[in-house]
Amino acid sequence: MTDRLADADLDALVPEWLDWAAAAQQLGVTVAKVKTMIRDHELAAAVPRPGAGQQVPAAFIQDGLVVKGLPGLLTILHDGKYDDRECIAFLFTDDNYPGRPIDALRENRGSEVKRRAQAMAL
Repeated sequence: MTDRLADADLDALVPEWLDWAAAAQQLGVTVAKVKTMIRDHELAAAVPRPGAGQQVPAAFIQDGLVVKGLPGLLTILHDGKYDDRECIAFLFTDDNYPGRPIDALRENRGSEVKRRAQAMAL
């Protein structure tokens, strides 16, 4: 699955992206804080298409906050040696879920997503 995630067309998977300034504005923090949040795996960022620069999927922010459960899920995936690009692809790929994993997190149905991420990380 790692190869498939690494090769995913993120621009096709993720409908809306935010540059770091827009993410900072939605979260009510500075751009430097967004950079820190990405480094600390509270958020994930990737280059969706050549020349775009790193961006954050808009779905990672809900009601001015990082989606509940996202930082823990990103930590699980990073511990399993997945990079941000692969984490984003996992979250936006509909793979035997009732919807995409990001949708489950946004709807507070993240338990199954976390279990599957833990299994992938082994």
